[in-house]
Amino acid sequence: MSVLADKRDYYEVLGVQRGASEEEIKKAYRKEAKKYHPDLHPGDKAAEAKFKEINEAYEVLSDSDKKARYDQFGHAGVDPNFNGGGAGGAGFGGFDFGDIFSDIFGGGFGFGGSTRRNGPVRGRDIHQSVEVTFEEAAFGCKKSLNITRQEDCHTCGGSGAKPGTSPVTCQRCGGTGQVKTQTRTPLGYMTNVSTCPDCHGEGKVVTDPCRDCRGTGKVRKTKTIEIDIPQGINDGQTMQISGQGEPGMRGGPAGDLLISVRIKPHSMFKRDEFNVHIEIPITFVQAALGATLKVPTLDGVVEYDIPEGTQTGSVFRLRGKGIPFIRGRGRGDQYVTVVVEVPKNLSQKQKEALRAFDALSEGKNYKQQKGFFDKMKDFLK
Repeated sequence: MSVLADKRDYYEVLGVQRGASEEEIKKAYRKEAKKYHPDLHPGDKAAEAKFKEINEAYEVLSDSDKKARYDQFGHAGVDPNFNGGGAGGAGFGGFDFGDIFSDIFGGGFGFGGSTRRNGPVRGRDIHQSVEVTFEEAAFGCKKSLNITRQEDCHTCGGSGAKPGTSPVTCQRCGGTGQVKTQTRTPLGYMTNVSTCPDCHGEGKVVTDPCRDCRGTGKVRKTKTIEIDIPQGINDGQTMQISGQGEPGMRGGPAGDLLISVRIKPHSMFKRDEFNVHIEIPITFVQAALGATLKVPTLDGVVEYDIPEGTQTGSVFRLRGKGIPFIRGRGRGDQYVTVVVEVPKNLSQKQKEALRAFDALSEGKNYKQQKGFFDKMKDFLK
């Protein structure tokens, strides 16, 4: 089986139907790319392969020319070795079946002539990650981020030509970006269409290249930008900054900057969506008699009264002390779990005091224990 045959359908990869709009394809890509991003799965080869497959699918389906060829010819239509896609062929050795049917039947079968591939192309997205503290994620913050990307050369304005000169029309292809060779067969002339080797499909060539970019029209630069981390953002969520990706080609729009947010673990708090959880150890005496606890929250330390007879594992809620909602007003809650700590290394006096207390209680102060022994008596009957 060929490599192309092993490839999954690109629409299936992104989880969209054929005929999906550009916005639906873009939305599906972001969802899948976020799910399998390498930053979220370090060392996971399967996730890495999935991420590459998703990007490959999006690269084709987000490009109107490639998408049209893929819809008509499948994976063969976007294979670099396939020469028939841009000329209306069907993947048979790069032959132009439009020319064949035109010779035999006079055309009219919808195969069309060769098409130029030098229209606007959207720039690639840039993927970055940023690390924030628990509190920064809760309340929002500003972060400086260094991004490295290709930018249009300021010297030549992105043309690749030395200032004062301009790219000229390619003489080999006449500006079409493609060259044709014809072979006579019993069925007529077979036309093989391929990318022009001189201009690489651009239709123009630079005869006097710019010194700064060496004729590419692009230079690699590192730029520092300031980004706003919104309040309530969660670990693994991706922020999109439009137009901050790689620049487009031939007048195409720039890609986007996709920033994956990583939150540092907190020493005391744990997060569940917009709620915060914390465990606080209390003494046997505090649990038995009740106490006023000093409870850390994201807003500082607050006091909370626990009742006498509090059991280990009891959970108390502090309303509105959780994470602010990422959109709109309001906050989640904070849940405080108390854990009764059993004392160790007791002195002789302490032990005697506890034994005296136990003797005085006669089991009347332990409801759960009494209930258990009552059930045990019934069980042993």
